[in-house]
Amino acid sequence: MTTAPLPIELAVVIGRFQPWHIGHAALLRQALTCAPKVAVVIGSSHRARSARNPFTFDERVAMISASLSEEERACVSFIPVRDYFDDERWSARVQDAVEALVDEGAEIALVGHFKDDSSYYLNHFPQWQLVEAPREGFADATALRRVLFETEHTGPSLDALAGEVPPAVLQYLKAWTLLPHCARLAEEHAVIAQTLAAWAGTPYPVIFTTVDAVVQTAGHVLLIRRGGAPGRGLWALPGGYLEPRERLLQGAMRELREETELALLPSTLEEALAGVRVFDHPDRSQRGRTITHAHHFNLRLDHLPEVKGADDAAEAKWIPLAQVAGMEDQLYDDHFHILDHFLKLTPR
Repeated sequence: MTTAPLPIELAVVIGRFQPWHIGHAALLRQALTCAPKVAVVIGSSHRARSARNPFTFDERVAMISASLSEEERACVSFIPVRDYFDDERWSARVQDAVEALVDEGAEIALVGHFKDDSSYYLNHFPQWQLVEAPREGFADATALRRVLFETEHTGPSLDALAGEVPPAVLQYLKAWTLLPHCARLAEEHAVIAQTLAAWAGTPYPVIFTTVDAVVQTAGHVLLIRRGGAPGRGLWALPGGYLEPRERLLQGAMRELREETELALLPSTLEEALAGVRVFDHPDRSQRGRTITHAHHFNLRLDHLPEVKGADDAAEAKWIPLAQVAGMEDQLYDDHFHILDHFLKLTPR
């Protein structure tokens, strides 16, 4: 006797949706035909705005909701998920948040399309039924962001996106480009494009090596405010590119000194070194494949040494650890997650 398959109670669509386009909308329509309830999992939900992640969680929810009917909106839940840069933590967070929407043992379907290597996350949930959907249209979020940032922000110029995004999303984007941060992100996009173009002629893919310093003492951590694009105005760890004849620890201490003018002897910093960790996620930097060696220094002082922003840092400041936990949307690249690794800012 053959047992009939259980009905699907919840369908899941996962993505960054930067921005929401007709390919994403097709996945959502497929999900709505699979189950009475749909969960849209939105990645990169707590990160600072960047040329790669220009829209906040709330803005993406607004775009998606604007493209749905009232009846469809009543069936859809939105789940914010941060970029942990750790596949196991990310998958566990997604699974817990999704399964909290249904009773234990309920049948769940994951609706997705294997577009390229970035679609590997679809294999992280073998306990859910995978529903593969065909690609609809030629929309690609990277190309759409290029149109958004490389054209004049007028109605006719942005009409080039017509047919690639739902009509309601096109109107939303036209209004969004009038906001103050759009010009900063367009500048950042241009700087990154120039950087990538400068290395485009190499016979092999370029991999950059950087060093960062996590310095804590007296309940504070030392951060700098970036003075230029990309990430102008965001908080970051003191750090930068490793020089050709430089050892990693010496590079981290040099960058720390250059950007903060922290007046400590190298021997003092070496004694304070509490740990080193490599952060190598392929998507951790917009500037290309960048592998950083983060050095954690715990000074164990009862006072805050004097610091001052220098070199390409507009400001250097000791930030209370309790405050840093709420600054994820103000930190550059994956620096919040580097801090989280050493300082345990979020629940494990």
